[in-house]
Amino acid sequence: MKISIITASYNYENYIKETIQSVLSQTYNDWEMIIVDDCSTDNSVNVIKSYNDERIKLFVNEKNLGLKETLKRGIKEATSDWIVFLESDDVLSPDYLAKKVEIAQKYNDINLIFNDCEFFGDEERVKAFEYALKKTRSLLQNQGYPKKMFYDFYQSNKIFTFSSVMAKRSDLLKVNFNAKLDYLIDWHLWIQLSSLGKFYYLSEKLTKWRLHNNSYINSSTQKSPVDLQTASYLEVFKNKKDIGILLFILISHPLWYARKYKRELRQKLISYKRKAFPKKKN
Repeated sequence: MKISIITASYNYENYIKETIQSVLSQTYNDWEMIIVDDCSTDNSVNVIKSYNDERIKLFVNEKNLGLKETLKRGIKEATSDWIVFLESDDVLSPDYLAKKVEIAQKYNDINLIFNDCEFFGDEERVKAFEYALKKTRSLLQNQGYPKKMFYDFYQSNKIFTFSSVMAKRSDLLKVNFNAKLDYLIDWHLWIQLSSLGKFYYLSEKLTKWRLHNNSYINSSTQKSPVDLQTASYLEVFKNKKDIGILLFILISHPLWYARKYKRELRQKLISYKRKAFPKKKN
């Protein structure tokens, strides 16, 4: 069972060597690592080229395309049925692939496997994430898997980072990558994938997630996850035409609709008021 590991690379020359080394150290050897560099302006490409292993395949975008298109290219170039996402500043434990392959071979009705993470890097950010994600960890550990998780993502993203995910390539090719918020593209993808199959969670910390101020999530000024949640669930509704999904959206996010259609609602209220309380003629 071959695994394709996809890494989107951009200006992480100080980190990507450790990332690649964690793949070379895997106890499971049937893999290919597809690195797509999005026109890095540092020495990232030369660092990647320094590795003489035919399983490591480098593709360089002709121009800067952003994370969405870079990931899509990586998935397109992949040659196996399962995709592992690995960000170019994160690290996998040596048994990451072995444990994921074992689960994938045991359950044929799952399309995504994710795991717990060890946070490292900036101490203040590590403390903040440990505190913020404590409840999520507890919720995940107290459930049985494989599990349908479609409605589990409407309040928060239950998957900590891209680098903790292995997903079926066939389903990744079906979903829409046009996230409402660019920095939360992973959340957008997980909502859609969770409508196509069951997820499996491993409570082992198989990923080391590096937290630092230069990470992609900190580069965006967009900070309204409710917009993403609603738009992502609407994307699934359009594909499935399931009225239950639409009702779920209406019940879960009434304030989103009130804000989105504020002008239309205000005009209707004015119209009703005029009909109910017409002005008296002098």
